[in-house]
Amino acid sequence: MLVSAKDMLNKARDGKYAVGQFNINNLEWTKAILLTAQECNSPVILGVSEGAGKYMCGYNTVVGMTKGMFETLKITVPVALHLDHGTFEGAKACINAGFSSIMFDGSHLPFEENLAKTTALVNTCDVLGLSLEAEVGAIGGEEDGVVGSGECADPDECKKIADLGVTMLAAGIGNIHGKYPANWPGLSFETLEKVKAKVGDMPLVLHGGTGIPDDQIKKAISLGVAKINVNTECQLSFQEATRKYIEEGKDLQGKGFDPRKLLAPGFEAIKAKVKEKMELFGSVNKA
Repeated sequence: MLVSAKDMLNKARDGKYAVGQFNINNLEWTKAILLTAQECNSPVILGVSEGAGKYMCGYNTVVGMTKGMFETLKITVPVALHLDHGTFEGAKACINAGFSSIMFDGSHLPFEENLAKTTALVNTCDVLGLSLEAEVGAIGGEEDGVVGSGECADPDECKKIADLGVTMLAAGIGNIHGKYPANWPGLSFETLEKVKAKVGDMPLVLHGGTGIPDDQIKKAISLGVAKINVNTECQLSFQEATRKYIEEGKDLQGKGFDPRKLLAPGFEAIKAKVKEKMELFGSVNKA
């Protein structure tokens, strides 16, 4: 069954490792991530953006697909199905559909509005036993139309959100969605340390995991990051594997086009990338 991310993140925080959130975009991605988590004996979070949810025919379809795979593939590791960068309305829709974890991203709103809407969702998620992620300080790049410049969060605002009782907090520390530019200055560990000092044991979340050097990933984990999001790197791996397959003409079987064969290289590429990240984050054999 799908579970809240609370226990897995508390264990990660205490054990000084991080749980990977890998965004899903279709059946192949979901299957690849679940199988890899099971093979690695690692807890995992399946992230679903609002755009991906619409593409996959709605949140009810996503929940049904995930639960069906969970049973058929005999998955026993902890798995949370998590709305990624959700609006307030999107969060409510995913709660109703059966998601086990929710992110409300109010970072682009006036802070008091972010605070008020997060408060409402804390109360709902507490009653239903769901984990809730909040964000302070917009993450750089673009995610489903929400654009941020990679700002650093205000530690005092982080404390106000954390004190509401959210499960985890995404605090901007100069991280960016998508590819990082050549002149990116790196993560602001000074900001991360100040946030950690304010929020105490609250598990912290690092968005934009693609392109951050391994040493910075490990340092962030040592400073309280317990969840790391990866999406772009999986997209690039999937795209490259599929491109090579097409260019080599392997999709032509003499009897027409078989989309299952076309998607197979991408499926294997996703598995390899997820395993690589689970090993980096230290979550292997932590289920």
